[in-house]
Amino acid sequence: MTELHLWLRHETRTTERRTPIVPSDARRLIENGVTLTVEESPQRVFPAEAYAAVGCRVVEADSWAVAPLDAVIVGLKELPDEPRELRHRHVFFGHAYKAQPGAEALLRRFVAGGGALLDLEYLVDDNGRRLAAFGYWAGYVGAALAVLHHRGRLTAPLRPTSKEELDEALQPAPGDDRFTSLVIGALGRSGRGARVALAEAGLDPTCWDLAETRDLDRPALLQHELMVNTVLTTGPVTPFLTDKDLTEPGRRLRTVCDVTCDVGSPYNVLPVYDTVTDWTNPVRRLHERPALDLIAIDNLPSLLPEEASTGFSGSLAPLLMEFGVGGAWGRCLDRFNETCRELGLVEGEFRDA
Repeated sequence: MTELHLWLRHETRTTERRTPIVPSDARRLIENGVTLTVEESPQRVFPAEAYAAVGCRVVEADSWAVAPLDAVIVGLKELPDEPRELRHRHVFFGHAYKAQPGAEALLRRFVAGGGALLDLEYLVDDNGRRLAAFGYWAGYVGAALAVLHHRGRLTAPLRPTSKEELDEALQPAPGDDRFTSLVIGALGRSGRGARVALAEAGLDPTCWDLAETRDLDRPALLQHELMVNTVLTTGPVTPFLTDKDLTEPGRRLRTVCDVTCDVGSPYNVLPVYDTVTDWTNPVRRLHERPALDLIAIDNLPSLLPEEASTGFSGSLAPLLMEFGVGGAWGRCLDRFNETCRELGLVEGEFRDA
């Protein structure tokens, strides 16, 4: 295998504070023969100096388009609109395989430039389980924000914080009413994080997973006052909440946090909204009388950037050391090729992982 060159890009979204590779893991990669170039970034939780100190080459932000063609561009969230032709192999969350808005246009850019998308959501083992994920912290932060809003203590705009500070904010105050809560997808990573945050807030949530969602008890769902959805589907399922449910007489549900944020996909289990919320406006009113509010922020772990980045990087770095054809990376590449063929974008396939 030729020497691996990773290029850690700056995230264009101003509220994205996370990084897929933290400085301590950058050191491990370099010690194992990987060349690591890091772009400067004003919002990344770890400064460029921390990467330089462990042997990374530091370059200006947004310079990845002119990186050597053998460099693998590593990031987290969406790419900028330019360049229109993507020539490199990119590792990030592309959200391009479930007919999401803009998905086909993104894949066309890769096909036009001869590059490839290695989507982190599809970096899985032989059983389909994701090998590197932010799920725990997404569930934790999502549930925490839902509790704070339900108690009337969520202030906007949101800002990055620490787990200690967030835990302190979650502690029940004198006079706080107890309320019923529900976590759907409770046995997964995100569900576990949500359960821990709710327990920190003094709540004992109802926990649903596959068995309960296969035979959904909709009246029971609507009798919970707060719901956290952590289910990410890969095929059609019965929606957990519909527009009709919003007007259901006797509905007690008042706060919904959708950790998954699968908006725009035909597989979305909460088709009651069409755009996500954000740090500036974290809550949207879905219905009046009785009120129902939604939190659907698609980069929740970035509110705990150091903890989330450290955990994710610890899982991803060993996989990056094994970057190449076959295994988990091969499965990523297969998914890219299959989707491009299904959409009629290519006749052949990109073979070199």
